[in-house]
Amino acid sequence: MLEKIHQLTRSHGELRAGKGLVSGIVALSLAILCFLGVLAFHFPEYLTTPQLRRSYDVELLRRVLYGALVVAGAVALFNIVLGRRRWLATAAFVLVCLSVALGGHKVPVNDFPDGTPYIGLDWFILDLLGSTLIFIFIEKLFPLRKEQPVFRPAWQTDFQHFIVNHLLIGFMLLAVNLLVHRLFGWAVHGTLQDWVRGLDFWVALFLIILVADLVQYATHRAYHEVPLLWRLHAVHHSAKHMDWLAGSRQHVLEILLTRTLVLAPIFVLGFSKEVIDAYIIVVGFQAVFNHANVNVRLGPLRYLIVTPNFHHWHHSQDTEAIDRNYAAHFAFIDHLFGTAVQSPREWPARYGVQGDYVPEGLWAQMKFPFTWRG
Repeated sequence: MLEKIHQLTRSHGELRAGKGLVSGIVALSLAILCFLGVLAFHFPEYLTTPQLRRSYDVELLRRVLYGALVVAGAVALFNIVLGRRRWLATAAFVLVCLSVALGGHKVPVNDFPDGTPYIGLDWFILDLLGSTLIFIFIEKLFPLRKEQPVFRPAWQTDFQHFIVNHLLIGFMLLAVNLLVHRLFGWAVHGTLQDWVRGLDFWVALFLIILVADLVQYATHRAYHEVPLLWRLHAVHHSAKHMDWLAGSRQHVLEILLTRTLVLAPIFVLGFSKEVIDAYIIVVGFQAVFNHANVNVRLGPLRYLIVTPNFHHWHHSQDTEAIDRNYAAHFAFIDHLFGTAVQSPREWPARYGVQGDYVPEGLWAQMKFPFTWRG
């Protein structure tokens, strides 16, 4: 059974309905997330994100967990009875039973101290569920490349990045916060921050996105033009297929460096929590949506806002796209600085780095900047 599951995780291609593979994968995925959810209930101080746990409705989460256990168990049992991919259904059913044996949705949550080191297991579960439900639906509704399956080639590498980046969120936030305060604390000015906090919400939201994107543009351009930084950024550009998961492919050091530089002016200007929370939602959506396999251009608005079409060109191997389209939110920044792609074609032909010299696999890509001889 374990060998078959291992082979499944190494494979890619279209899932064909009617043979128990689709329902088996759904059941196993739900069972894994349920098991992780039960663990998070047992060890909330170590496995949940403090910023998220303050806003949880615990009873609602228990009902969701219970429903997911029922669905995963029922689908798995159904496939076992009908003899459809029994090895896959059995793995899902065993995980459901293990989750129930560990307390299921009834695990008590006692008081626990704040400030403990943690990994963002809850953020991983919520973001994976939300992203798959929203963005896979959008990709199937408005597909750019209709022949591209959900499990396209090299999806495993991007999913590995997705897991690591989410589980390390505690370390990331702590490291970025420490770096920003240490490096830019001298620039904080109370009068300026009071003025920024006094702005209308929508004006402040536009300002925070603009400021962040100007820094993002400069940082992103440096990644392309400074050879030492390109070693890090080449990992992100190595994806040869674009979809909602491709944006997760980033080197950990690039994430730390970029987030520190982008958050520095936000910290110095002193935006309110409400504005920062709204900005996080915007940047989170655009970061995933602009990599997605969707045929969206937005007409004339594409000259103002970064769209999937705009960002797909940035990931292209096509000659006219090299070192172009750096902005993350506002496309007019690239048009202003003369770095926007100019092409008679609507979409690029190929993705990835020219020469395809970046290896696949999380660990190989983490080592790549230090081992590549260029």
